Amino acid sequence: MNNWVLWLIVGIVLILGGIFALMNPFAASVAAEQIAGWCFVFGGIGQLVAALRADGWGSKILGVLLGIAYVWLGVTLLGNPLVGIITLTMMVAIMFMVNGVLKIVMAFGARGSGYFWVALLSGVLSVALGVMVFGNFLQSSAVLLGVLLAIELISSGVTMVAFALAARKLPPEERGLHA
Repeated sequence: MNNWVLWLIVGIVLILGGIFALMNPFAASVAAEQIAGWCFVFGGIGQLVAALRADGWGSKILGVLLGIAYVWLGVTLLGNPLVGIITLTMMVAIMFMVNGVLKIVMAFGARGSGYFWVALLSGVLSVALGVMVFGNFLQSSAVLLGVLLAIELISSGVTMVAFALAARKLPPEERGLHA
């Protein structure tokens, strides 16, 4: 089996995962929140190990404090998934707003170019998404992370399928390693 077939299979699995996430966005939100929690726990443990191996007390103390904060955040997310979903949703809404404002500022810096309208529209859309999340926060909290996860899974899956189909047309020596 060639690598392009593996990429195709992975792409299809991601697309199916995205469809399942869209079918139950609340469950997908909880899953995304739990994955984030575990990432913080493992990242914090890694930070603690690295800090304890660091030279100098200043580096060790700062690294240990950061590692403890990561582990604490991860355990908090894992122990209180609903609070974690609300917190992460708030962070997404803030990110939309900040990102939108920055794109609008960038657009006005590019006034007169063909880029202006695209950047301005993108910025306004990001701000509008942030306002929509904040305007309907309780309902957004229940499903937003799941919908974003679904969109990411489908987008990544489509990209992998397209990559696989393009790689299939290449001569074997240009496809990379064979599986």
